[in-house]
Amino acid sequence: MPRLVIAAPSSGSGKTTVATGLMAAFAGRGLAVSPHKVGPDYIDPGYHALATGRAGRNLDAYMCGPELVAPLFAHGARGCDLAVVEGVMGLFDGASGQGELASTAHVAKLLRAPVVLVVDASSQARSVAALVHGFASFDPEVRLAGVILNKVGSDRHEAILREALDESGVPVFGALRRGGEVVTPSRHLGLVPVAERGAEAVAAVAAMAELVRVGCDLDALHAVARGAGPLDCAAWDAAEVLGSLPQPTPSRNRSSAPGPGPQTPPDSVRGDLHGLDGPDRTGGRPRVAVAGGAAFTFSYAEHSELLAAAGADVVSFDPLRDEQLPDGTQALIIGGGFPEVYASELSANEPLRKAVGELARSGAPVVAECAGLLYLARSLDGRPMCGVLDADARMSERLTLGYRDAVAVSDSVLAANGTRVRGHEFHRTVVEPGAGASPAWGITRPGRRVEGFVQGGVHASYLHMHWAAVPQAARRIVAQATEVARATEGVTPS
Repeated sequence: MPRLVIAAPSSGSGKTTVATGLMAAFAGRGLAVSPHKVGPDYIDPGYHALATGRAGRNLDAYMCGPELVAPLFAHGARGCDLAVVEGVMGLFDGASGQGELASTAHVAKLLRAPVVLVVDASSQARSVAALVHGFASFDPEVRLAGVILNKVGSDRHEAILREALDESGVPVFGALRRGGEVVTPSRHLGLVPVAERGAEAVAAVAAMAELVRVGCDLDALHAVARGAGPLDCAAWDAAEVLGSLPQPTPSRNRSSAPGPGPQTPPDSVRGDLHGLDGPDRTGGRPRVAVAGGAAFTFSYAEHSELLAAAGADVVSFDPLRDEQLPDGTQALIIGGGFPEVYASELSANEPLRKAVGELARSGAPVVAECAGLLYLARSLDGRPMCGVLDADARMSERLTLGYRDAVAVSDSVLAANGTRVRGHEFHRTVVEPGAGASPAWGITRPGRRVEGFVQGGVHASYLHMHWAAVPQAARRIVAQATEVARATEGVTPS
């Protein structure tokens, strides 16, 4: 698989513009391009997907482990002609205090992929050669194939930069002019996601493609990509992974830590949950609804793939537009996103808030990460939310960001008590209290604390996880959805 890693000396150098532009420019040549992003970022992959027409995939050596990086890459790149991997932060910046772990350089070595360095040259002349020399020589195992110069001021400036780099022996694959940058609006957690920008995002990606097409040598870059070393690994496969796991024991936490209200499904939702009012639309597969739309844009493609491989019928819905859960919903996944931006609209959708509360009280699996946690709270910035949790959420000035090591401290639909995981936190909100009577996780690094809520079939937490590292999570959700459905219908689960 021809492949390139697009890196930079630091954040803000133009990686996203160049990587997304390359993806779109190569796709415009008729190539099937596989888009990837190093690290836990959810937003950039949305732009990658728009550029290529394929799901953006994350490669995170911290959350998934180094051993899964190449298999997950091979899975995402199946059937493609070229893969472009956008790095994270500076080339050698990884998990804090963990050396190279989860850095762009680490992932490039795991993929045996050449690296192209995007350099912000706006305030440099001959010194650019010293900068590039340092990055090229810092780790001999990283193959720095060349550079793309960004924010170049003039023809004269470009000539000086090229002359300096000629002396260093590092090829220049392109020069992008200052002032030609594509505007990609940001807010408190980074770029505004594609799902919120609509036609503006399409236009932005098209502009990135044109900027790169005019300023870069695509033929030379393609040739470098074809020189990547062979990968000796099998592609990750959700069905194969799940097939190797023991059958899960469904969580019994519904009785040990009940949520508010009755634990038996109300009559108003029995039929809707389990298809009793009409034909079975799922062919016997439990239906798992996944929140989407502009308010809940954060998800990894592998999560839905694992749920489907575990036997679920996976359907999406938009809490900003849909007043009811999808027909036959037996489990609910609410991932990350920006509910704080849409708090008024989410609060105004009272029928859906009621339906979510009823589903949660039924004992059905409800898994909420970060934004989902806020949505399940009693209120968000003073506006009523679903009221599943006896907690209130509000915006904060403080950014909480970083990798976390955690252990499950309550048996739940997502993880058995004692399960160790690695995850990521990324938010500017606070939930009070931060943990329920049965917390979801004990954070073991950095610091030590408990957080999140386990009650009934609900698991709600700030911690983002990548289920490729814990595929049993999907298995447990589907198993419990099936158990709840059978119990509601008066059938003793086998």
